[in-house]
Amino acid sequence: MPKALRVAVIGCGYFASFHLNAWRKLADVEIAAVCDLDEAKARAAAQKYGAARWFTDAACMLREARPDFVDIVTTMPSHRGLVSLCAADGLPVIVQKPFAPTYADCLAMVEACRVAGVPLMVHENFRFQPPLRRVREVLDTGVIGTPLWARISFRTGQDVKAPQPYLYDEERFIILDLGVHVFDVARFFLGEVDTVYARHRRIDPRIRGEDMATAMLGHANGATSIVDFTYESRKLPDLASQTLVSIEGTMGAVELGPDFRLAITSNGKLAVENSSKPLPIWRPPVHPAQDSVYHTQAHWLDSLRQGREPETSGRDNLRTFAIVEAAYESAASGQAVRPAQ
Repeated sequence: MPKALRVAVIGCGYFASFHLNAWRKLADVEIAAVCDLDEAKARAAAQKYGAARWFTDAACMLREARPDFVDIVTTMPSHRGLVSLCAADGLPVIVQKPFAPTYADCLAMVEACRVAGVPLMVHENFRFQPPLRRVREVLDTGVIGTPLWARISFRTGQDVKAPQPYLYDEERFIILDLGVHVFDVARFFLGEVDTVYARHRRIDPRIRGEDMATAMLGHANGATSIVDFTYESRKLPDLASQTLVSIEGTMGAVELGPDFRLAITSNGKLAVENSSKPLPIWRPPVHPAQDSVYHTQAHWLDSLRQGREPETSGRDNLRTFAIVEAAYESAASGQAVRPAQ
């Protein structure tokens, strides 16, 4: 592959600013073009982030800009069409989560890219946050033994809807928008999931979907995890973009607490460290989200250059999306559900 890879970004809304900033900071990447249906947004993004060109039509952009790969940062109803467009042009593509509105759409995108022989990655970024990578490093050392139980929690009262007003009208909200992240982290730490029992509810009367949920996941290796997430927490201090983790094993435990305090219990001894090492280009308190985008995109570039499947490939993300679908089915039926295989 060429030394400098040329990316075309589709979507110039709120979260695209994180993507564009990361592409600008990553070495050997050139923002070849940006695209948005809103001409003012496309023009402004090109000017701010140094894109060579801007467009309002994705097909036109791919035809004229000829990028090396495409980053899709639009809302999920558009993903299937745009991924299919990229696959037809033989272009590798990274697409924001949620992958799609339905599991069938996800399958169709994975199949389109498989047939075209192009890499496909879902921008499933929580697992790339440095504190969560550090938890995985601890697990991999074996110092806590075999993981038996975990709790993974993301609770905030931060208003995520104001900068993304389309979220008010989502019939399936927090499980698909945020829970997909936490489910992916549970898989990352404890392996595949074979049973899901979930409950959810709507607190904010202005929205159509749910904004609070808790699920119990049974993992295929026998471990159990409790995952919970809400946008309606009134607890202070609000930890905003921090994910809290507690994992107990046969020989010890690892806990990621507030302000990135990492506590490791092993052989009857406790060691504590600060697991947050924000890149200097970001500033607290939102640096976990910004860091995760940077490291997700760095992983994508490494995968492209080395010709390997990324961790959160489209194929892999089918397993996470199946947990989302199972959680909704469980909440509706009141029964535990087995995710699609």
